[in-house]
Amino acid sequence: MDLQYSKKAFENYLNDYDRKNEKIMLKIVHTYGVMECSKKIAEDMKLPAEDCELAQLIGLLHDIGRFEQLKCYNSFEPGTMNHAAFGAKILFEKRLIRCFVEEDKWDEIIKTAIGHHSDYCLKGITNKRELMHAQIIRDADKLDNCRVKLETAIEILLGVTAEQVGMSEITPEVMRQFKNHKSILLETRKTKMDYWISYLAYFYDINFKATYESIRDNHYVDKIIGRIPYTNPDTGKQMEQIRNEMNLYIKTL
Repeated sequence: MDLQYSKKAFENYLNDYDRKNEKIMLKIVHTYGVMECSKKIAEDMKLPAEDCELAQLIGLLHDIGRFEQLKCYNSFEPGTMNHAAFGAKILFEKRLIRCFVEEDKWDEIIKTAIGHHSDYCLKGITNKRELMHAQIIRDADKLDNCRVKLETAIEILLGVTAEQVGMSEITPEVMRQFKNHKSILLETRKTKMDYWISYLAYFYDINFKATYESIRDNHYVDKIIGRIPYTNPDTGKQMEQIRNEMNLYIKTL
């Protein structure tokens, strides 16, 4: 496995997309961020060198379906495309994978990890190595998404200003899921605050200690909550409840 070769192939793949598009650039930076997070998690687990490199390769390719989604729809909305399934499809049905890695010995692991990385939860993966890499990419994706939520303009993330987000309410169904320590079902999100809450609730679906330690040590819960001015009083009160509950949850792990 030659990661430098894979990176060059990825950069060549990006030539078909508009790097001036802020959403495209967001995903390019995110890709390399996830690659680094995958490396950190794998090394913390003291995995063999091959699995450390494989985790990084999966990180490099995990969102390859996003670029076509943005080219066609200029949207991250799941209703426009299942980007994970599409990514696995173009890599393996159209054999694009051979542009990034010549050997086929890791194909099933890569296909499973990428195809399932955005699932609500992991189910039905019986191969232990495939499951491990599916868990690594999901954690790495969430970890770099913390950075994304802190560095990217709210207008790009949600299509409105931070002030408009803070004026909206959290719907009862989304709050119920959060209180049950569950990730938010994407189709139940109705308001911009529902979306913002979902970015915190995915901390309930973390697989590895190193990921939780990074979330805690970087104070991601407080920082993400602090990005929005909660001018809706009820929303502000709920967010303080969420802050306390989530920080306690992470602290006790």
